Amino acid sequence: MKMVKSLLLGSAAGLVAVAGAQAADLPVKAKPVQYVKICSLYGVGFYYIPGTDMCIKIGGWVRAEYAYGSNGNLAWGPYNNYASSLASNNSVFRARGYITADARNQTEYGTVRAYIAVGLSENDLGFNTAANTFSANRAFIQWAGFTFGRAQSFFDFYSVPATSYWGSFPASDTGDPGWFVMAYTAQFGNGFSATISAEERRVTQIIGFEGDSQSAICGTLGPGSFPPSVTGGAAFFPTGGCYGGFQAPDVVANLRVDQAWGSAQIMGALHQVNATYYGPGAGTNRNNGHPDDELGWVIGAGIKLNAPMIGQGDYFQAQVNYTQGALRYIFMTPNTNWGKIDLPSQSFGVLSDAVYNGILGNTGASAATDLELTTAWGVNAAYEHFWNPRWRTSLYGGYAAVSYNGNATAILCGFGTNGVVTNGCDMDWQTWWVGSRTQWNVSKDFYMGVDVLYQKMNTAVNSVSATQGPLVFGASRPADDQDNLSIRFRVHRDFYP
Repeated sequence: MKMVKSLLLGSAAGLVAVAGAQAADLPVKAKPVQYVKICSLYGVGFYYIPGTDMCIKIGGWVRAEYAYGSNGNLAWGPYNNYASSLASNNSVFRARGYITADARNQTEYGTVRAYIAVGLSENDLGFNTAANTFSANRAFIQWAGFTFGRAQSFFDFYSVPATSYWGSFPASDTGDPGWFVMAYTAQFGNGFSATISAEERRVTQIIGFEGDSQSAICGTLGPGSFPPSVTGGAAFFPTGGCYGGFQAPDVVANLRVDQAWGSAQIMGALHQVNATYYGPGAGTNRNNGHPDDELGWVIGAGIKLNAPMIGQGDYFQAQVNYTQGALRYIFMTPNTNWGKIDLPSQSFGVLSDAVYNGILGNTGASAATDLELTTAWGVNAAYEHFWNPRWRTSLYGGYAAVSYNGNATAILCGFGTNGVVTNGCDMDWQTWWVGSRTQWNVSKDFYMGVDVLYQKMNTAVNSVSATQGPLVFGASRPADDQDNLSIRFRVHRDFYP
């Protein structure tokens, strides 16, 4: 019996030993995987980055468009040196796509947020030459009331894309390209806030003349894109003619209220208007002297009124601006001289922040003047009506006017600085527009729509002939007002923007 018991105990011990050896050969059990967790602190779509207290949301959007009557460019539009002919690009395709990332976490002074939006944009004019262009319109940090980086100007209020697909009419909205800001916003409670911001300067161009002929030292009167900057021979976009180098940012401030009834804002900005030198070689010839810097400025006011008594979601928005020497706060795009040729006539309008006279070209004598600041004002207004949760229609329009004082008109017309123009030259011009967009929201993140826009330009006049009437640039062709009709179709899909 003792022998049997010994054999059983020995066999059991052997089995335990074998089992232990086999267990030692098995891989060690892995630690629990750190799964991604939903972060509910900042709204829908945020997740914790594993191993951190930071929450991130990845999103983006994709868009495809077709337009007719836009001069081949959906942003710069029909008055960017459009010449109606068989060579004109009346149709254009466009595709855009952006990826966004929004990262947030808490500090002892509140939430710190970093946001970026990068993507591709392409246009095709029918020659199968569309090129993918890298685009980035957001890259900013927000913390404790501060905003640093490429965001949106704090001067802006009226939202162009909220009620229109077009960006080819005057407005202050920097939302699409983004704008560099360094700002602080103070919250006072009950929806009231105030912001002070140092921002990327907004320039059109400064035009300098020889003084005794209609010949610009730098800057241009011709329609279309501005010529390369002469400053140091380096070009920048948009180029600014006789503008000097970047010395000081624009200073922007606003007071704003956001409540259940809607929102309102008053705002202003100061802008340094600094020219290069007088005379030939104006960009680099220091011996010629230069005009003193001037302070351009702009003031504005905006309002948005919710109208649920008419339709759930309905609202009205509007903004009005007035400026001397800071015209890009009205003409964010198109930021060029305006012009359209529809033979036999042409419309044109010079867009500038200031003009001045310099050296007489035939004698070298000085006819130097100070900078003559350009005056402009503009208004935008729109109403959006929701027929039901899926269908909406907007009606929008506006007006903008550019005017030059007597000395500036005389300089632009080639008659010196005496403020007396005898040939009927009048450099003031205006534009107005009206449009309507209808959009079908197939789902909350997928829509398609059509936008129809009518624009009219009231031309400047370079001279007047007794037989031909108003003329453009001498006797080249008659000056006459021009209009334009354009239509745009869009398909758009968001994913957690």
